[in-house]
Amino acid sequence: MTRPVSAKSVSAIQGATIYPKPFAHLVAGRIKRKLGDQFGLTNFGVNLTELAPDSTTALLHHHSRQDEFVYVLEGCVTLVLQNEEIEMGPGDCVGIKLGEGIASMIVNKSSSAATILEIGDRSPGDEVEYPNDDLKASMGADGTWKMTHKDGRPYED
Repeated sequence: MTRPVSAKSVSAIQGATIYPKPFAHLVAGRIKRKLGDQFGLTNFGVNLTELAPDSTTALLHHHSRQDEFVYVLEGCVTLVLQNEEIEMGPGDCVGIKLGEGIASMIVNKSSSAATILEIGDRSPGDEVEYPNDDLKASMGADGTWKMTHKDGRPYED
């Protein structure tokens, strides 16, 4: 039987990422608690994400098959949509629809930590494009992500 837990009690590792080394430092100030995984959710993921000043949730990206939703709990963050920047504060939220090709990311440009709730589905076959970086992500049939250069070459560790 599922029992409630304190979201802050779910384990997290600061800066943990699937990004290859050339990009990993960009999320070093991110602490992500995978709340959906805590309960074994398989259709969608829920992350409680804390961003230190000058850190980001991800590189500028867009998904082929995944909708994303972000809700700001504490602090102020900047939503980057392509070349537009929009400030968001507590209580603000945004949905990013799959397949529209609108690249996005959340950045903490403030001098204080911020906390957001991220929700996204886990659609098999999802691919992620990073328009500003030589990076592509593809979700395998087993739900794991494969990170490559845009031409398909793997990154060396």
